[in-house]
Amino acid sequence: MSSPTSSAVRPILPVPVGRTGISYAQGMAAGPWVFATGHMAQTYPGGIADDVLSTGLPHSGLPRHQKEAGVIFSRIEEVFREAGTDLSNVVRVDQYYPDFRAVDQYHIVRRQRLPTIPPSTSMLMSELSIPEAGMNVQAIGIVPGTGFQVEHTKNPSIDAHPTSGYSAALCAGDYVFVAGMTPSAKPGQPSRNGIADAAQMPDGMLWRGTPIMLETDFIINEKIIPALESVGSSLKNVCKAQVYLVHAEDTAPFLQVWNRYFGDNPPALSIMPCANPGIGQSAARIEINILAIRDNAPIKKEIIGDDVFTGYEGVPGGVRAGDLLFLSGLMAVDRHGLVPTARPDTEQPYLFSSSKAQMRAILERASDVCELAGTSLANVLRIQHFHTDLADLLPALEVWQEFLPGSPLPFTAVRVPDAMPAPGVSLIADLWVYAPPANQL
Repeated sequence: MSSPTSSAVRPILPVPVGRTGISYAQGMAAGPWVFATGHMAQTYPGGIADDVLSTGLPHSGLPRHQKEAGVIFSRIEEVFREAGTDLSNVVRVDQYYPDFRAVDQYHIVRRQRLPTIPPSTSMLMSELSIPEAGMNVQAIGIVPGTGFQVEHTKNPSIDAHPTSGYSAALCAGDYVFVAGMTPSAKPGQPSRNGIADAAQMPDGMLWRGTPIMLETDFIINEKIIPALESVGSSLKNVCKAQVYLVHAEDTAPFLQVWNRYFGDNPPALSIMPCANPGIGQSAARIEINILAIRDNAPIKKEIIGDDVFTGYEGVPGGVRAGDLLFLSGLMAVDRHGLVPTARPDTEQPYLFSSSKAQMRAILERASDVCELAGTSLANVLRIQHFHTDLADLLPALEVWQEFLPGSPLPFTAVRVPDAMPAPGVSLIADLWVYAPPANQL
């Protein structure tokens, strides 16, 4: 275990997490970047704000989920203001919900609060870390400067439905943010159940293609490639991808398709389970969001830790581009499954925490990737935990404190289905880290 002694990042508005003695960073600032991760409409250190729940008059005033969204955007706006920027410079938003009925109400507020809506990913998850919460929102933004401005790109053939309203692609300097893409039909394409005909088997067929492979091919060819081309980028410069799968058994066939496109030049890749249904189209099996750089950018894509085992052959430990290091989703696994140090102690089961052991194994591996990139975990900007049991969250955060004593943590945590990629695995961690040149650390 390493204990970094210096940090190039600045926590913004840290607050206590319950009665844990641990601090949550409502935001992180580093260089031109601002991260606001894990926002819910809560009081600190408590639960959801009383004026959101309105338990005495629950149907008075705005609908509850609009009130939640209003509180969240005010918090994110405060974080951005502290960092010297505003909501017009949001470059990406991610939303997790335990109930689909919150989504449209959230969208109403999002359209009111964001001048132009950036690339977005919305997923249904099994549970949030505060049981009464209806949404958890993360935002990434920039402090604009010369050559580093927000540039929205509208492409009617791939942009979101007007009820969502986000741009399919956005550039911040040479960084390209592409929205979460699903196998929904493009305008004018034939579809069934919201899914493009080209992304599914013909009616009545038991076999003529594998559903997840058809959907993945469609998303990459019909959505991601056009979005990248519209801003001067391409698959070779995809640096980070988050993939949400409804069915765990789709993982291997998904990777077969993925590796056809990225096998020689892979991005950092995180694969997470989501609820079923969990995507905007109830029949969809997959959603993919990516971050890339322009093909002619002076910054270059650099694969870090291609020999670091991530649980999937050919998926590197991370990718660095400019001053950001994107780690692949990490699990406590080796080539035989769950690492031995995290396997249950059958002789003394009540004196052992697999969740803590898994978190230590993950952070040790993350520290190795950071070191290879010339940075450290002290510069973590964004922590996303995907737990099968949120009772494991506190033990996991306690391990973070072992690695980063006293540091406010920019984290979010959601519960996902039990169908993890390997038996015994109960946590996937997705981390973004600031990795500036050595003379700036």
